Amino acid sequence: MLVDDKYEDLGRMFGLFRRVPNGLLLIRDAMTSHLRETCKQLVADPERLKDPVDFVQWLLDEKDKHDKIINLAFNNDKTFQNALNSSFEYFINLNPRSPEFISLFVDDKLRRGLKGVSEEDIEIVLDKVMMLFRYLQEKDVFEKYYKQHLAKRLLSGKTVSDDTSQDTMKAFYAAVGAELAEGPTLAVQVLTTGSWPTQSGTTCNLPPEILGVCNKFRTFYLGTHTGRRLSWQTNMGTADLKATFGKGKKHELNVSTYQMCILMLFNNADQLNYREIEQATEIPAPDLKRCLQSLACVKGKNVLRKDPMSKEIGEDDTFLFNDKFSSKFYKVKIGTVVAQKESEPEKHETRQRMEEDRKQQIEAAIVRIMKARRVLDHNNIVTEATKQLQSRFLPNPVVIKKRIESLIEREFLERDKVDRKLYRYLA
Repeated sequence: MLVDDKYEDLGRMFGLFRRVPNGLLLIRDAMTSHLRETCKQLVADPERLKDPVDFVQWLLDEKDKHDKIINLAFNNDKTFQNALNSSFEYFINLNPRSPEFISLFVDDKLRRGLKGVSEEDIEIVLDKVMMLFRYLQEKDVFEKYYKQHLAKRLLSGKTVSDDTSQDTMKAFYAAVGAELAEGPTLAVQVLTTGSWPTQSGTTCNLPPEILGVCNKFRTFYLGTHTGRRLSWQTNMGTADLKATFGKGKKHELNVSTYQMCILMLFNNADQLNYREIEQATEIPAPDLKRCLQSLACVKGKNVLRKDPMSKEIGEDDTFLFNDKFSSKFYKVKIGTVVAQKESEPEKHETRQRMEEDRKQQIEAAIVRIMKARRVLDHNNIVTEATKQLQSRFLPNPVVIKKRIESLIEREFLERDKVDRKLYRYLA
């Protein structure tokens, strides 16, 4: 009946079982067991986890379905609603990538929108996502991914609505309880590192024409502001290139900064192999391969030709300028083949940054506790720190112990001379 949405049958069963002692408990346990088993199978299926957007959409559909069952068949019983919430919290945290998947889902909706629906309808979908967000134990991991995706959307101008993006960020914060010409022309957005998510410091070799303009801006900016440093986030930019193909056909290509660096190499060469491009641009290998795939392997966007022709990029491949390229549009937008999931180095870097952020938050919580209590034993510090931080993440007691040791070394705390498990706050 649950599978086939038999609302009337379920309603009649609810009416009968409520007359029997513990009858509703049997129905509730059956619903919970069915839901948990179904979702366990989803999380354990690697094929279902390949598409983060589909994964989150399935969760939303299941939540809508069971909300409707509880409303229409189970008299909107609060104990059933609590059981449903408990089940969703259980299995959404079975998937360690749920924070990343939910952020990717939000990013997809704010970047591309929903076909045939208004901005108001998008906000309704985002409100439903907020509900999933509240089930997450690692809300800080979601925040890290969401900031990165928001930064990319704003910098590339790919968002349904800036207001919607900002309102969404505010809603997430509220849920957490936290405190968003001639020659080359350059448009620069200066971001403060304290307000924007940190990015990998890897940069590429910019073409001399672009580097000259960048250096002029650097001189101007640092001459206007004192005590500041500038670093270029070349992995976040875009460029518009005017290109002339065979028979004088002209197009304006909208590409990423990395793709621009690759294409401008062909101003001075008819063909280049992979290693030559890699050496000339110093673009990280995973990004370089994705860029070359987009430029040479996507039908209708292949401004380069690849030899041998295949969908994968090999280190022995050769690339040529495709003078036969044509498009019915003057402006041609060439996206980058997107990896739906982070590479292992990227995943390691994100997790490493997360662990560093958590260390600071744990230490801040310990200091607040000790400042108020002055003297406290180890177990109570762990309990109170966990209570303060659980709205964002569940701290590991072993990590809390290490942060206490660090605070002792830096003379924020000291151990009691008699009872070694007792700590004193040092003003």
